[in-house]
Amino acid sequence: MQLLEKIVANAKAAKRRIVLPEGLEERTLRAADRILAEGVADLILIGNPDEIKAKAKELGLTHIATGATLVCPKGNPDKEKYANILYELRKKKGMTLEEATALAENPLYLACLMIKAGDADGEVAGAQNTTGNVLRPALQIIKTAPGIKVVSGAFILLTKAPQYGADGTLVFGDCAVMPAPTAEELAQIAVSSAETAKTLVGIEPKVAMLSFSTKGSAKHENVDKVTEATRLAQELAPELAIDGELQADAALDLKTGSSKAPGSKVAGHANVLIFPDLQSGNIGYKLVQRLGGAEAIGPILQGIAMPVNDLSRGCSVEDVYHMVAITSNQATAALNNK
Repeated sequence: MQLLEKIVANAKAAKRRIVLPEGLEERTLRAADRILAEGVADLILIGNPDEIKAKAKELGLTHIATGATLVCPKGNPDKEKYANILYELRKKKGMTLEEATALAENPLYLACLMIKAGDADGEVAGAQNTTGNVLRPALQIIKTAPGIKVVSGAFILLTKAPQYGADGTLVFGDCAVMPAPTAEELAQIAVSSAETAKTLVGIEPKVAMLSFSTKGSAKHENVDKVTEATRLAQELAPELAIDGELQADAALDLKTGSSKAPGSKVAGHANVLIFPDLQSGNIGYKLVQRLGGAEAIGPILQGIAMPVNDLSRGCSVEDVYHMVAITSNQATAALNNK
């Protein structure tokens, strides 16, 4: 069974409640209809129920009207409950109850408030909204996972090189969110990416902190940052196999790793690659994808206490479908860790 098939199968078994705040967006509706038909997740669509039903009928979709929970943001009977939750969370920042009540009608805020209240397990948005608009309420309401202060984005790379990673599968982070992480932030990205590897790929993570230096072969402040990040990551999650600083060849190739970093449990065996900054991470995954013919799954947002995933505004119906399945898997892991 291929990885995405396993992720979908796990989602079907768990049947998590995933909220879709862009309830009238066509690709979202088409994906939702398939998700409901196949029993991948229980769905909550935010929007005017009559308009959602009419749009679904217009598109020839038959499962949304009866299979999804439709929540009207303005006429929501739980609006006062959610407004009070938001007010309590943000009153020290100067938010008034009136402002909280107004925001409780915003679908992106409402989705996060439903998760915070335990009425949903995860969210998928971004087909119509910017990353900033998706993340802002998530960080204000759901907040980050214990021990983590930074949200990052990982990609799962399904390569055609089975000698590397986990039979050719690797997790790359951060490739989507943090332009210039500090050593502390880079350490947290490493721990979050390891969790993504365990949760979604089902592998025991071996985390390589990448640099242009291996074990002191070069001297530079950028190398120092990676070395410090490695130390902090090892302190943050001593149970994980994390090593650095490592060049990419030392991380991936057994012969090179044994030569450049003898005795390392990660060198030559890495299946999670942590890039020192967003430039190198984004460039790296796209080179592997384009030149190596790898399939790139993501970005998968990580570090939030309960999963919120951001779609590209150019996403396909298939992208929405799989991101709901991924979010369901993340939700199961988060709930098991509570």
